[in-house]
Formats: sequence, C-alpha cells, structure tokens
Amino acid sequence: MPYPLAPAARRLRARRARRRAVLVPGDAVRVAALASVVVGLAGFGAVVGAVLFLVLGGTMLARALGAPRTLDLALGTTTLVAAWAAALDWYRALGWLDLAVHLVATGLIAALAHLTLVRLGVAPPPDAAVADPTRRHRPRLGAGVVTSAVGVALATLWELGEWFGNTVLDDRIQVGYTDTVSDLTAGTVGAVVAGVLVARGALLPRVRRWTGS
Repeated sequence: MPYPLAPAARRLRARRARRRAVLVPGDAVRVAALASVVVGLAGFGAVVGAVLFLVLGGTMLARALGAPRTLDLALGTTTLVAAWAAALDWYRALGWLDLAVHLVATGLIAALAHLTLVRLGVAPPPDAAVADPTRRHRPRLGAGVVTSAVGVALATLWELGEWFGNTVLDDRIQVGYTDTVSDLTAGTVGAVVAGVLVARGALLPRVRRWTGS
C-alpha cells in the first residue's frame, strides 16, 4: 500500500498540475511543431519528418519539466527554425545561420538538460541549500559548470549524429572538418554563455520555483 503524501507534497503536486493546465506562449510553438511534423513527413520525407518529431519531443519535454516560460519559448522557436532551415536549405543561402543556430540552440538545450538532471534528482538545484553552512559553497557556479559541460557534450554528440546521418541516411547533410570544428566552437561558446547565465540566476528558476514555495 503506498504511503499517503504529506500535505506539503500534495500542495506542490497541485501547484504543478495547475501550472501544466494553464496555456503558455510556448504552447503555440508546440502546435506549430506538431503541424510541422505532418508537413515535413508529407512534403520532405522521413528524415525531415524525424528531425521535426525530435523538435516536437523537445518542446513537450520543456512543458513537462515546467521550464521557465522564456526558456520554453526560446528553445522551441530556435529548434523549430533550425529544423526548417535545414529542410529548406537556408544554411546554404546564409552562411552565418548555421553557426548562429549552433550557438543559441546548444546553450538553450544545455539549460534544459540541466533542468532535466535536477528534476531527476541527479543534480542539485542552482539554489540548493548546503548541509554544512560553515563551509564555502557556490551552488550556482557549480550549476553553471554542469550546464556548460553538458552543452559541450551534447554539441559533440550532435556532430557525431551529423556524420552518421551523412554516411547512412542522407548525403545532403553537410559534414567536413571545417564545418565540424566551427560547429563545435559555436556550440561550446553557446554552452559557456548558458552556464554563465545559469550561474547568474537566469534561464533556470530561482529557489522558490524549485521548492514550490
């Protein structure tokens, strides 16, 4: 028999349920992402449809995690634009767009990844209380380092995915030494910027949001 929830836990769960029930700006992006999956599959094929489906999944994850509205909207918009830019060959027409997308998207995804780790209990919140107040702690600095490290790791995995996609799925996916190094550089810069913003109290919620108070 499951243990009954404590009153504080019940109140926290009720608050989270109410927040999920309220429409937020990012929901408009989710609707656009869902429509894009259908259009992508019908008009551009399975590869584009799969990429857009991943974008939809990312926007739904942000909603489920209760990401701050600014992060939710920015992440959904950036990743949706990035996916369509690839499908419509905007990266070939605008040489700077690829690096800009890697920089911004990596930073936003890194922040969401850090939020995911916190929700799973793998990492402490940026404003976590310390067990020993006599020792010097910098939880926000640590959160920034984790965000940056996760962002760099994800940028690397993305480049591996591009190589796999070019080799196995579609040779129109652009790869090459210069492209890979420049994308990794942009992604690293984006991850570090995101880490700085998290350390300064931006992108992720303050302590009252983590505790539900």
